[in-house]
Amino acid sequence: MKKLILVLSASLSVALAAQAEAQNPSLPKDAPKLNLSAPLPANLFVELARAINPAVVNISTAAMPKGGPMMRDPMLDMLEQLYGIRMQQPQQQKKPQMMGLGTGFIIREDGLIVTNNHVIAGADTVTVQLSEGSKDTYSATVIGSDDRTDIALLKIDPKGKKLPYAVLGSSKDLQVGEWVAAFGNPFGHGHSMTKGIISSKGRGITEINKIPLLQTDASINPGNSGGPLVNTKGEVIGVNSAIDARAQGIGFAIPIDELKAIITQLETKGHIARGYIGTALGDLDEDAAAYLGMGDVRGAVITQLDPRGPAAKSGAKIYDIVTEFNGKSISNSLELQDAVSDSTIGKSVKVKIIRDRKPVTLTMLVADRPEDKIRGAAKKYQGQKAPLNLGFTVMDPNESLRSEWNLPDDMKQPVVIGVEEKSAAAKAGLTVGDVILDVNKTVVETSKDVLRSLKKGSNTIRIARNARIQLINISTP
Repeated sequence: MKKLILVLSASLSVALAAQAEAQNPSLPKDAPKLNLSAPLPANLFVELARAINPAVVNISTAAMPKGGPMMRDPMLDMLEQLYGIRMQQPQQQKKPQMMGLGTGFIIREDGLIVTNNHVIAGADTVTVQLSEGSKDTYSATVIGSDDRTDIALLKIDPKGKKLPYAVLGSSKDLQVGEWVAAFGNPFGHGHSMTKGIISSKGRGITEINKIPLLQTDASINPGNSGGPLVNTKGEVIGVNSAIDARAQGIGFAIPIDELKAIITQLETKGHIARGYIGTALGDLDEDAAAYLGMGDVRGAVITQLDPRGPAAKSGAKIYDIVTEFNGKSISNSLELQDAVSDSTIGKSVKVKIIRDRKPVTLTMLVADRPEDKIRGAAKKYQGQKAPLNLGFTVMDPNESLRSEWNLPDDMKQPVVIGVEEKSAAAKAGLTVGDVILDVNKTVVETSKDVLRSLKKGSNTIRIARNARIQLINISTP
C-alpha cells in the first residue's frame, strides 16, 4: 500500500508539472550558465582560522570616574560633635571602571593594531590580550583615531618579540556572494570565527559611518567590533564595525581600502585633518522650505556662524541656504558636512547659496577644525609644567597663541597646552585648550599662580571650556 501511494504521488507531481508548463509556454526554461571556479576546499576555513587567529587581539578599556567633589560622610559630623575636633575625610583612591570589550588585529610585527574608534573612545586605559586565556597583557597607546570613519590605531611594545600579523588585501574588486570569515571576541568569550558571504556592497548608513559599508551575513556580535573580515585568500578586506540589531545575519564592515587611505596620516599625525567653515546647520525640509517661501528648493540652512570662521568672513549670513559647495550639489546638512570635511584645507572654494530667494555665489577658504589646530599647535609652545607629577602644562596666552587658537583678545588667564597620557590630569578630564580660572578657590592670573596654588592631595581646578565653567578634581598620584 505504501509503495502504491508513493507511485501515485510521483505520477501526480509529473502531471502537475506538465500542466503548469502547458499553461505557461512563454516562460524561459534554460537555467543561467554559471562560470564556476574550482570547488571550495573542505579545509578552507580551518586554514583561515589557523592563519588569522594569532593576529587577532582582545581589547578591554577602562575609564577613571569623573565627577564633582566626594560627598562628606555624615559619620564625620557625629564624631566631631562627640570629640570636639575637626575630622578630616580620608582620601579615597578612584579606581578605573570597566567600559567594555572589543577586538583588534595586528597589522605589523612591531605591535601596530587596528580597531574601531568606538571601542576605545573615552577610555583612559586600553589593555590588549594577544591570545585567549593568556595572563600576559599589554598596555596600549592610542596613536591615532578618527570618529568619522570609526577607525583607531593602537601600539603595544612587544619587548623585542616579532608578533604575528594579518595582511591587508583590497576591497575594490569584492563581489557580492564571495565567501568571507569574521574574527573577534563576541561578548568576551574569546577568539571566535564565523563564516558567511558578502551580502551587499556600498551600504550608505550615515548613522553608523560616513563610508559606504560592506554587508555580510557572517555573524558579528557585540565584542567583535574592530575585528578583521577576511577573504578566502587570508587577506583582510574589512573591519567589523556594526550590526543591525533588528535582524539576524546583517552585519557591517568598513572596507579595508578606506583604512589603507588614512592609515599613514593616523599613525604620523594622530588624526585626520578635516575641513571647517564655522557654521551650524539645519535641513531645508518641506516645512522649513514652506516657512522660508522656497517651494521645492532643498539645501542646508545656516543656523549659526562662528564670527571668526571662514563662512562669516566670506559674507555668509544666518538663514542662507547652501545648494552647492565646491561643485557638489547639496540637498541636506549631512551632505554639506561631508563636502566640507572632505575639502582640501587651505583651498578656496565656490559656494552657491540662496538668500532672500535670490542666488548668490560666495568664495570660502576651507580651514582646519579648531580642535585639530589646537592639537597640532600645542606642541610648538613652551609652558610651565605642573608640579607633583600631575601631568599637565600651562602657558600664559600671547599674541601668537590667541591668534592661532582663536582666543579672545582680552583673555589673560593661563591656558592648558599639554596633558600627558594616563596622567592624573588626563584621568581627571583636563584637556588641551582649557582655561584655568582658579585653583583650590584661589584666583589665578598667570601660569606661576597655578603652580603655586597646587598642593599634595586633592586639587579643585575651575576651568572654562567651550563657553562653560567646570570644576575638575585632580589628586596627586
